[in-house]
Amino acid sequence: MKAARFLWLWGLLAVALLACAPEMLGQLATPPPAATSTPVVIVVTATPTPGLPEVPMGLEASEQRVIAIYRRVSPAVVNITSKILRQSFFWGVYPEEGSGSGFLWDEEGHIITNYHVVEDAQTIEVSFGEDVVMPARIVGVDPPNDLAVLWVETLPEGVEPIPLGSSADLQVGQMTLAIGNPFGQFERTLTTGVISALNRTLEVESGRVLRRVIQTDAAINRGNSGGPLLDSQGRLIGINTAIVSPSGASAGVGLAIPVDTAKRVVPELIAHGRYRHPWLGVLGYSITPALADALNLPVRQGLLVAQFYRGSPALGAGLRGATGEVILGNRRLYVGGDIITAIDGQPLRTWEDLYAYLELETRVGQTVELTIWRGEQQLTLTVQLVEEPTSG
Repeated sequence: MKAARFLWLWGLLAVALLACAPEMLGQLATPPPAATSTPVVIVVTATPTPGLPEVPMGLEASEQRVIAIYRRVSPAVVNITSKILRQSFFWGVYPEEGSGSGFLWDEEGHIITNYHVVEDAQTIEVSFGEDVVMPARIVGVDPPNDLAVLWVETLPEGVEPIPLGSSADLQVGQMTLAIGNPFGQFERTLTTGVISALNRTLEVESGRVLRRVIQTDAAINRGNSGGPLLDSQGRLIGINTAIVSPSGASAGVGLAIPVDTAKRVVPELIAHGRYRHPWLGVLGYSITPALADALNLPVRQGLLVAQFYRGSPALGAGLRGATGEVILGNRRLYVGGDIITAIDGQPLRTWEDLYAYLELETRVGQTVELTIWRGEQQLTLTVQLVEEPTSG
C-alpha cells in the first residue's frame, strides 16, 4: 500500500510538471529582448581651402580645385596695353602698341608686371575684363630683375590681391597654373603644368641676368609676360617672364621670376621707385686651373682683381688691384692684384657667383667679409656695400 501511494504521488507531480512545461520551456527558449540603442550617424563634410569659392560637384577633386583657384584668382589678372613712340628714318615718330599681363599686388591698387612690358611706354592702360579699362602709371621699375609696379586709382568691386606663396621650398614636379593674356587678345587664359626645373639662370636679350628662375611646362606665349604663376593652393610662386622657343610660340619651356625676388624688390619699388642693388665695384678674371698654372697663383679657383670702378667700396676698404700686365695667348691680362676666394664664407669660382650672392643674399648698407689671397698670405677684409650706380 505504501509503495502504491508513493507511485500515485509521483504521478500527480509528473502531471503538474507537464502542465507547466510549455510555459517554462517557452521562457527558457525565448532570448531576452535586445537592448535598444540609437544608431550613430557620422557625417563627413568636405571642407574647401579657405578663400576658394565653391564649385559644382560631380567633378574630380583635382578639377574642382583648379576651377576654384581660377575663380578666385582670375579677376586679379589684368591685360596691359602700352603705347610707345618709335622713331623711323622714313616716317619720323610713329606710335607702336604693345601688350602683356599683370596682376593685383595689394589693395592700394599696385599692379605687378614685367619691366619689358612697359619699357619706354608713354601711356599705359590696364583692363580688368572687357568692360573695365582704366589708365595706369608707373610707380617703379627694376630692369635687372625685369619687374615693374603700376598703379591704378580705383579697383573694380570684389577684386582681391593674389595670395603670396614662397619659392624657397618649391620642388620639381609640383603642379603649376599660369593665367595671362596670350597674344594680347585671349584674356585670362588658364594653362596648367608642373615645375620642370629650378634655379635656372637666364640671360635675356638686353644682357640682363635673371637668377633662380622657375621653369615650367605650363603653356606660356607672347602676351603672358607679367602674369602670375601659381601653385596648387592658388598662391603666387612666380611672375611669367620668358619662353624658350625656336618658333616664338610655347614649346613647353616657360620661365618665371620667383616670388621671393618680387617680395624683396617690390616693396622698394613702391616706396622709392627703384631697387637699390648692392655693389662692390670690382672687375677682374675668374681663375681657371690653366690660368693658375700660367701665373703661378697660390690657389686654383677664385677671382683675380684687376681694376675698380670709380667710387668702389672694395677699393676704399683696402682691396688691391693689378700691378702689371702679361700676354697669355691672344689675351692681355692685368695681374698682381688680390684674389677673392670667398664672401661671407661662401666659396667663389666665377664672377657670376659673386654677383649672384650680392644680388640674392645682401642689401645696400650691409657689411660683408671677403677672404682674399695677397701673394702667399691669406687675409680677410670687411666691406660695406653701397648702391650700384645707374647708367646715365
